[in-house]
Amino acid sequence: QVQLVESGGGLVQPGGSLRLSCSASGFTFNTYAMMWVRQAPGKDIAWVSDISPGSKNTYYADSVKGRFTISRDDAKNTVYLQMNNMKPEDTAVYYCARGNEAIYYTGTYHRGQGTQVTVAS
Repeated sequence: QVQLVESGGGLVQPGGSLRLSCSASGFTFNTYAMMWVRQAPGKDIAWVSDISPGSKNTYYADSVKGRFTISRDDAKNTVYLQMNNMKPEDTAVYYCARGNEAIYYTGTYHRGQGTQVTVAS
């Protein structure tokens, strides 16, 4: 079965950086797009970024463009999210998920258990 396990969350000060990791298993990782979504307190889940198979294309929400970088290591079945110049509004539970933005909008996709990211001084 599909399993996605996130790690790397924590508390960071505004302007700081974190790198999230997601280890995937149970499917042929290198044939799927992968994405990160997040849920801020009291808000719906929002798409953040996705990366195509083979890292050919990457896409970002306007709110994180220029600050976040998604990448993948197909040899390790792992997808990453490097978050720089973080802002308090980035505070959320971050989920790794299988698929891309189009899949996100269907509302039906596999995702992990999430990792908490808090940006505060």
